[in-house]
Amino acid sequence: MARQGESALVGSPPGLPPIVVAIESAERRQTLSFRIRFMITWAVIVAAVVALVYVAARPNPRFHLEEWLPFIVGGVWITLFLSVASILIAVVLATFGALGRLSANPIFNGVASLYVSLVRGTPLIVQILFIFLGLPAVGIVVDPIPTGIIALSFNYGAYLTEVFRAGIQAVPHGQVEAARSLGLPEREVLRRVVLPQAIRIVTPAVANDFIAMTKDSALVSIIGVQELLWRAESAGRPYVAVFQTIAVAAALYWLLTIILSFFQARLERRMAAGDRNR
Repeated sequence: MARQGESALVGSPPGLPPIVVAIESAERRQTLSFRIRFMITWAVIVAAVVALVYVAARPNPRFHLEEWLPFIVGGVWITLFLSVASILIAVVLATFGALGRLSANPIFNGVASLYVSLVRGTPLIVQILFIFLGLPAVGIVVDPIPTGIIALSFNYGAYLTEVFRAGIQAVPHGQVEAARSLGLPEREVLRRVVLPQAIRIVTPAVANDFIAMTKDSALVSIIGVQELLWRAESAGRPYVAVFQTIAVAAALYWLLTIILSFFQARLERRMAAGDRNR
């Protein structure tokens, strides 16, 4: 009977009691059944959406998507460049913003609080237009791509400021007090004790915001940045096939999100494994 139970689960360690083997076998079957039904659900919904888009698009015989597809896909690299550059600057802004929000200095705290309130209280598209159209009125002219990077980093920096503030406050206070009792200066306590732990806490949130930024970067198309959405609209407009090209852009954004989410999940698993091994 034990041999039959052990043979029911391939790869089970030898010598396990039959009841344990049976439970593990049932769990594996349940997991496999869940994954199959999960994939079937995805396939049905995606097929329905694709069919709906195909019917609604009413393909223009004069428009050949295969000729324009490389041009549209080329916008992915500009989208990634905007997002990477913006998230790096946003992290720097968020670090100083979080330190300002936690500062006992009323000036630093006031500037950081006003920054967060102002940015979170206005739409991103307004901030883009303000930089692109408002600054030239005072003699400051910024090109479209730098405008997009400034606006995205300025906007996400404010949201990440609160994330970083929470991450810093999540570091156990006892560790900070212990470092101070050893005579470490406040700057060293921050650099050696607080920030290394806070970075591990906020990394998943930063990765999540980066994925969101790849989609929000589409807003800079209104100022002429030739990213993914701009190229999709430009390809379809002369042929009255904008819906088709926008659908292609949506699929590319979705694929990009899936790929980035995969790497985000791997990063989080690796960090979780590191925490367990410490």
